[in-house]
Amino acid sequence: MNDLLRIRSLSKHYDGFDLKDVDLTVPAGSVVGFVGSNGAGKTTTIKAALGLIFPDAGSIELFGQSAGAHANAKAVKRAKQRIGVVLDACSFPEEMTVGAVGALMSCSYDAWSPADFEQRLAQFELPKDRAVKDLSRGMGMKLSLACALSHNPDLLILDEATAGLDPLARDEALDILRAYMRDERHGILMSSHITSDLEKIADYVVCIDAGRVVFSVEKDAITDLAGVAHCRASDFERIEASGFFAPGELRYLRHPYGIDVLAPDRFAFAENFGNVALDRADIDSYLALMLKGEIR
Repeated sequence: MNDLLRIRSLSKHYDGFDLKDVDLTVPAGSVVGFVGSNGAGKTTTIKAALGLIFPDAGSIELFGQSAGAHANAKAVKRAKQRIGVVLDACSFPEEMTVGAVGALMSCSYDAWSPADFEQRLAQFELPKDRAVKDLSRGMGMKLSLACALSHNPDLLILDEATAGLDPLARDEALDILRAYMRDERHGILMSSHITSDLEKIADYVVCIDAGRVVFSVEKDAITDLAGVAHCRASDFERIEASGFFAPGELRYLRHPYGIDVLAPDRFAFAENFGNVALDRADIDSYLALMLKGEIR
């Protein structure tokens, strides 16, 4: 499987914040969800991948080619032609019309297709004479997505692109992304706080916290395999003493009403502790236990 984006040991220092040894890969044919709290380092990582900032250490490869500060400029330019980007806000000049945005983009991408852009505008019901400043948030996202898709990119990078959209608009955006992913040469890196969206489309989930990657797993390992056990104090003591969890692998959160335990394999957990209430994990509950939980 070819890697469209490969980041290794990425580090960047700012006053008050350090991105440290970040590894992240987007294989062809996959959607990688990138999660973490505000200020965790997601946007810094994405900016480095796009060449908007230069890291202090580490390497970035786009489509197998080095994209670092000392990489061949022509090779990096060719690689960036193969990337579509959608940010959390429409970034085009406010006075421009939708049609003028298309004309601007045609000067930026060698593979720009006016026909594809026109088709996207019709699909998204975007009037060409509408000014960017008069677009709703949802329409602005659709314009950004139309631009990102109209030059036949192999990699989409979405940084909180669906934030603030209503559920109907988010579902429409996900349908567009699913259609894009029918081509197995394509890939998506999708930063989002809306983990329910990632549960619907992601293949992998990478979590970053305080500038460091906390986990990188297949999404199905969370939603299909993991569970959250809801324990009384006596249950927790029995689970801890059982040897079911190796030292350092028991993650738990205390609540006023009990203790939640992360079960990486809920089926094996249920076989051993059948009288303990156990729910299927989702990305939110998995994140809470991985980021806020205690470890024994």
